[in-house]
Amino acid sequence: MNRGFYTIMAAQFFSSLADNALLIVAISVLASTQSPAWMTPMLKLFFVASYVLLAPFVGAFADAYPKGRVMFITNLVKIVGCLMMFFSVHPLLAYAVVGFGAAAYSPAKYGILTELLPAEKLVAANGWIEGLTVLSIILGTVLGGRLVNPEVSAALLAFDFPVIDFGINTSHEAALTVIAVLYGVAALFNLRIPHTGAVYEHQQTNPVRLITDFANCCSVLWKDKLGQISLAITTLFWGAGATLQFIVLKWAQESLNMPLDKSANLQGVVAIGIALGAVGAAKIIPLRKSLSVMPMGVAMGLVVTTMIFIHNVTLAYPLLILVGVLAGFFVVPMNALLQHRGHVLMSAGHSIAVQNFNENLSVLTMLGLYALMIKLDLNVKTVIVMFGLFVACSTYLVMRRHAANQREFDSVALIGEHKH
Repeated sequence: MNRGFYTIMAAQFFSSLADNALLIVAISVLASTQSPAWMTPMLKLFFVASYVLLAPFVGAFADAYPKGRVMFITNLVKIVGCLMMFFSVHPLLAYAVVGFGAAAYSPAKYGILTELLPAEKLVAANGWIEGLTVLSIILGTVLGGRLVNPEVSAALLAFDFPVIDFGINTSHEAALTVIAVLYGVAALFNLRIPHTGAVYEHQQTNPVRLITDFANCCSVLWKDKLGQISLAITTLFWGAGATLQFIVLKWAQESLNMPLDKSANLQGVVAIGIALGAVGAAKIIPLRKSLSVMPMGVAMGLVVTTMIFIHNVTLAYPLLILVGVLAGFFVVPMNALLQHRGHVLMSAGHSIAVQNFNENLSVLTMLGLYALMIKLDLNVKTVIVMFGLFVACSTYLVMRRHAANQREFDSVALIGEHKH
């Protein structure tokens, strides 16, 4: 990997670190205002709504300019969202603005990998990017939990800047200031990302043509025998992953009797497993063998259902690590395959925008259903079983579809094909 790749990793790490810390602080802000419980998953729903609504436009935006510059601009949008929460704008609206920045950030972040690296390095690159992203999730959730801890808040408020008074008077304001600094560090790394030299044809600016072009890109990927399988798997994974984040929080609070600042640590435990699985997949699974990992998705869904039998923190840790390992090993090769196939069939930014649209439409749907279950006051154990069986059965159906495709012709032979 070259130096530019490591700069991209550093920028992604600090931006994702701030995103995840901000989520925990936003949950704490909602709790402090006695907001209803169903609003908590709505935070993530508001965040990912931009990925769906902006999908036809962000791909063209990412391909119209050098991707380092796009990442810098969109990171500034995240800072604006963080400052909105600082100035007492409702957390749902403020986190939606952060999601707006993240939606435009993502096609540039992943699209630049296909410009910078050859196809055979994409699994390894995705393994490192996902591993580092997961590390940022671990540290971000833990950092968010620590920032809302009363003792840490008191220590931050006790610190005074010489001469300048920044008007930081509450624990949440102190936490949001730390997060804004992290976004600033990410912006500095964005400025150091090299120009890859990739130049795409003039991008459309007419909204109707952009939407038509985007719909065509969606059709191309879903009709492609490799694209449809990898897109189905990653769509399922990200919807399930976003929902699992909130299921773990609620399960920890109800079954393990853990407060928010402690239960946030369990999200970090899942993330450790994902990082291990991601790095393992990067080392073991070549791009041509990426489809062989699908049974891991079935296993992950079944293992999740066993959470209902755990009432001890000591047993919870290894179980959640196992869930994470299966998830990381499962998704990284499929993500690399989807990026490769998208790059072959269309431009980098457009293919990632299609991926984001489908994955985050899945996130919106599954979080909406989860919020409805919470509003209906369903037992968390019932939710866990329904969730785990849904993941296992859906993955099995995708495997059946791939087997049917293979009976028509050997689509696996297309892996490694040159761009056309």
